[in-house]
Amino acid sequence: MASSLTCAGVIWALLSLLCAAASCVGFFMPYWLLGTQMDKPVSFGTFRRCSYPVRDEERQATVMLEQCGRYATFQGIPSLEWRICTVVTGVGCGLLLLVALTGLMGCCISDLISRTIGRVAGGIQFVGGLLIGSGCALYPLGWDSEEVRQTCDNSSDQFQLGSCQIGWAYYCTGAGAAAAMLLCTWLACFAGKKQKQYPY
Repeated sequence: MASSLTCAGVIWALLSLLCAAASCVGFFMPYWLLGTQMDKPVSFGTFRRCSYPVRDEERQATVMLEQCGRYATFQGIPSLEWRICTVVTGVGCGLLLLVALTGLMGCCISDLISRTIGRVAGGIQFVGGLLIGSGCALYPLGWDSEEVRQTCDNSSDQFQLGSCQIGWAYYCTGAGAAAAMLLCTWLACFAGKKQKQYPY
């Protein structure tokens, strides 16, 4: 199979896939913020949560249901900042995934990625990484919501964790975005082969 990528381009395509996968997995997993409520571990993502209180009518008490799930509606997400974070980070992950899949196709299809296309793809990756980074920066603004405060011993506030801690998914998402912005954007400049000039 003919490739439209240089050696640096193949590294770029594989690294792009790795960065997109790290960001997308981190974004989807509900382990951005970790805490406890009613002696049960609780974790939050931007649009998902694990372990939540429900009313047990049989025992006439509130119990923790240890399951993970999405919020029922977009408005059910605990804070406006987390809603914005969900949209911004989701768009950024989509852009990184689009470029990564295009780069992988460039490994198999000749004349798909030229130098110009590679540079445009690098620009798209930079924007995607910037969006995800913005989402990660917005996330702590939602730590003052009632749901988070209940989980963090009522001591959390914007940019103050209280008794909670940041989870691995937050770091995974941010690291994928940072690598996409710094490494992939630079490698994309050298990804495509110089196109042949055809005399007419």
